[in-house]
Amino acid sequence: MSELLQISGGPTKPEIIAVSLSKLDLSEGCTFYDIGCGTGAVSIAASKMARNIKFTAIDARQEAIEVAEKNFENFGLGCVRLIHGESSEILEQLPPEERIDCAFVGGTKNIDAILKSLVKHKAESIIVNAVRIETVVSVMNQMKELGIFDTIINISISRGYPITGETMFKPENPVYMISGKYSNIQGDKKC
Repeated sequence: MSELLQISGGPTKPEIIAVSLSKLDLSEGCTFYDIGCGTGAVSIAASKMARNIKFTAIDARQEAIEVAEKNFENFGLGCVRLIHGESSEILEQLPPEERIDCAFVGGTKNIDAILKSLVKHKAESIIVNAVRIETVVSVMNQMKELGIFDTIINISISRGYPITGETMFKPENPVYMISGKYSNIQGDKKC
């Protein structure tokens, strides 16, 4: 198996990816947006959960785009539309008929504009991961205002490491996972 190439600020930890993707309810043929894609780790993991997913990965950092492109190639994920640019601007410029079924939001810059665009494109399932409490409150309030707020969970992971011949656990930063569902507005389900 190929090794995932790294960049600063990523990738999202595998345990967090697993919970995030389980909350998105990916299904065969759905369109998946990886917003603030970083290394592409979330898209790579998603590709193993359902077939024929149509991927779009967006990041504002050129370094992230280059690393994600290499990772997609190394992991055999050739069907990704990779876009370099500010996520809120990219989403705003999408044609109104562009379908977004599921969206993972790993970067929270301009999150209000991102969420409004996702609702405009009727994104059925949205997961926003955040580590700062102010961001969590902002995302929750925006989702409630948009009528899509579903749930919030806090995930704390600790990893074992050796110390004097025994094992000790060292905690990772906790992650807040905020879930939004378009069906809370319309009662229909696409993905």
